[in-house]
Amino acid sequence: MRREPRDSSTEDTPELRERIAHQWAEIRAARRALEAAPEITVGPSNLKPAQVPYGVDLAAAWSWRFVVICAAGAIILYLLNLFLVVVLPVVIALLLAALAIPLVTWLERHSVPRKLAALLVVVVGITLIALLITFVSNQVSRGVSDLGTQVTSGIDQIRDWLRDGPLKITDSQISEGLDQAQKQLSELSNDVVGAATEVGTAVGHVVAGIFIVLFATYFFLADGPLIWSWVVRLFPRAGRMRADSSGRVAWRSLTQFVRATVLVAATDAAGIMIGAAVLGVPFVSAIGVLVFLGAFVPMIGAFVSGSVAVLVALVAQGPITALFMFGVVVAVQQLEAHVLQPFLMGRFVSVHPLGVILAIAIGVIVAGIAGALIAVPLAASLNAVVQHLAAYTEVGEDAEDAAEDDPAQLPPDATADEVVDAEDQT
Repeated sequence: MRREPRDSSTEDTPELRERIAHQWAEIRAARRALEAAPEITVGPSNLKPAQVPYGVDLAAAWSWRFVVICAAGAIILYLLNLFLVVVLPVVIALLLAALAIPLVTWLERHSVPRKLAALLVVVVGITLIALLITFVSNQVSRGVSDLGTQVTSGIDQIRDWLRDGPLKITDSQISEGLDQAQKQLSELSNDVVGAATEVGTAVGHVVAGIFIVLFATYFFLADGPLIWSWVVRLFPRAGRMRADSSGRVAWRSLTQFVRATVLVAATDAAGIMIGAAVLGVPFVSAIGVLVFLGAFVPMIGAFVSGSVAVLVALVAQGPITALFMFGVVVAVQQLEAHVLQPFLMGRFVSVHPLGVILAIAIGVIVAGIAGALIAVPLAASLNAVVQHLAAYTEVGEDAEDAAEDDPAQLPPDATADEVVDAEDQT
């Protein structure tokens, strides 16, 4: 801006000063606008969430839930296996309580206090087991002296059959086999200290387990309703009704399973004992008790325990008698599989034979023989609970729909629990 010489004739009026100040303010505002940061404008986002096919989304949802369920199941199985010394006696006590609860109920109906009735049942059970063990021990001790000569004769018969039979094994080969067996036995006997330690630990666990079984059985019989009510109170209030009904269904299934198993085991033991007595096999009573206990593992227990009778017959009386004894065991097993299992287990416990086999296999893998004993009643109880909950949901939805359509079709106080209980009783 070129400065012009001030005209002395021009007067310095207020209007001139105001105009100059206004122009100076505009220049300063323009300079500040140029020095300020540019303004950032915002607006709606143009990014959209990633879209995946419905099948992939559903598979992902099921996958991570399945992983969480498997992890929780693995932790539960690990803890159960870790505390198996305590868990197994409690489960055995639960099975014994399911077997003996009708006696306690009968005594209670005849004016006997529940605690006293439970104590009487436990004492009578211990007495019967002690008498049975004494009887079997006497039978075994009496037959040991006669078994020596029978074993010698049986071994000679086996040796003659191996030499003159279809195998045509020479005496030198038999001697070499006996020498190898004796060598292996001597090698096993070297670790006597470790074996004695393991046996001592096992005996301690057995003794502790017996006491746990006795006390747990008594308290299950005496205070079962109180214990169950305490367990139900651990659930949320909204789920206590279903938890209570599911537990009662599981208990009913367990009692039916135990009763059916006792009938099947008694039939198996009686059949094999009769066959062993007819064939003159020694230790008939001991074989019967072993078969009775082994039959608590369905489908395979009686056959495995019955093989002991075949082995005793082979050692005591030779291969011919052992072959007949094997035929008796197979016949009893067929009777169980085709008559007893469909009519008893199929009626009381609705578990498919394939499910029984898989349950036993998983039980053996997880906890050995104890797992095989527990697996089938656990599977039966879980199956009953799942069916009950499914029926509970269906009946509850049907009842709500019927009440919405025509409230007069149902009584005012009708609930899904009452309908499911009526169906179970039918």
